[in-house]
Amino acid sequence: MSTALVERASTFLAARVSRRSFINRSALAGSAVTVGSGLDLLLRPGTAYGYVCTCGSSACGCGTTCCAGWSEFCCSINGGYNYCPADTVMGGWWKADNSSYCGGPRYYMDCHATCGCTTGCGGGWGFCEPGCDGTTCGCGPQGCNSWVTGCFQFRYGQCNQQISCIGRIVCRVVACVPPWTVDPSCTTTLAKDNHTAEHNEPCWTPAIPAPPPPPPPPCNAPITECKVRSLAAVTTAGGYGMVTSFGKVFSYGTFPAVGDLATTHLNQPIVGIAATPSGKGYWLCAADGGIFTFGDAVFYGSMGGQHLNQPIVGMAATPSGKGYWFVASDGGIFAFGDAAFYGSMGGQHLNQPIVGMAATRSGKGYWLCAADGGIFAFGDAAFYGSMGGQHLNEPIVGMAATSSGKGYWFVAADGGIFAFGDAAFYGSMGGQHLARPMVGLAGDTATGGYWCVASDGGIFAFDAPFLGSPV
Repeated sequence: MSTALVERASTFLAARVSRRSFINRSALAGSAVTVGSGLDLLLRPGTAYGYVCTCGSSACGCGTTCCAGWSEFCCSINGGYNYCPADTVMGGWWKADNSSYCGGPRYYMDCHATCGCTTGCGGGWGFCEPGCDGTTCGCGPQGCNSWVTGCFQFRYGQCNQQISCIGRIVCRVVACVPPWTVDPSCTTTLAKDNHTAEHNEPCWTPAIPAPPPPPPPPCNAPITECKVRSLAAVTTAGGYGMVTSFGKVFSYGTFPAVGDLATTHLNQPIVGIAATPSGKGYWLCAADGGIFTFGDAVFYGSMGGQHLNQPIVGMAATPSGKGYWFVASDGGIFAFGDAAFYGSMGGQHLNQPIVGMAATRSGKGYWLCAADGGIFAFGDAAFYGSMGGQHLNEPIVGMAATSSGKGYWFVAADGGIFAFGDAAFYGSMGGQHLARPMVGLAGDTATGGYWCVASDGGIFAFDAPFLGSPV
């Protein structure tokens, strides 16, 4: 697309549409512009807008987010990380002033797919053919309620100018700091569009964008596939069980072995396990709120098939065994059976997502813990301290309450243990080499100690008996 043509067109249409939204519309129909029919297209912007309305999904209407002419936030398609995904490169940026999310200027950086071939590039055109960039045009994770990904051939051009042939925009990184502090290749040449100042995604935070961690080493535990997600202990003492994301249960000591989901198709991964008070059964919960019962565990309801703002990350059973709670990463609580609702963090601001929960001894309250070590107490759950606002080497991944209900432990991904109230500290793996990160924690009612489990199924016992593990 000719830059001069875009400049003339954006001036002509300044009172009608924002420059950015016009460029998105016309750039998507770029072939028409470059062959000389652009002026006719500009004078009839409805034509270009209609093209945008079908680019992400023909099933979405022109009033939906997917058809609004904007790219999806990177954090929503990159595992929660506000950073350019793999096989993309930052191609340019723009600024929006007076954003409430940054208390001033907010910066938007386009992440373009890289090209596997140069077909289409040349002659003043800097974009490879769609078949060369390894991405597809569509809506983001929430369908018509998401912005689009992989649809726009447009580049502001202030970043990575040494790359002359680039693919479509996959997503945008959003930050409260200037782009050249995120990617040093970005220049200070300003492009501005205030229309985006209040665009947002739940996964975005004002922190400086950070890349995802490097991939873990190859898994040396084929039986678990290094996908253990949760650990639970029987309240009758003497046993623990762990579950993988694909529903395989491993039982040790007195923990019952009454079935699992290893051969069952799952819509979403398993994220939690809780034992019944009798020690003769257990529940498994999935990220979509589905519940699966084994042994004497009874089904009291689920969120399977219903809309969730954020995925379920854990569960806890009532002391009677006649109910249970689910907790979502945004702090939403879902109560079933005799599990009462005492409050939640759903709809409230969280510095970090919720990663686990534990019920009080009476069953009339519960705690929620966040990845930064923050604790939220509801009902008769008392606050005994937290790690909120303090430095952590690695995020918190789980919690467990003491048998008295007057204390709790947190475990971090590096095996660090944090004890509060009457929860005693018996040791940790903090500062020691782990083959895989920790993912869960359970207390031993007999000794007052605790077990930690890593994603490969490795068990670490502290003032509690080692009863076995799959690795």
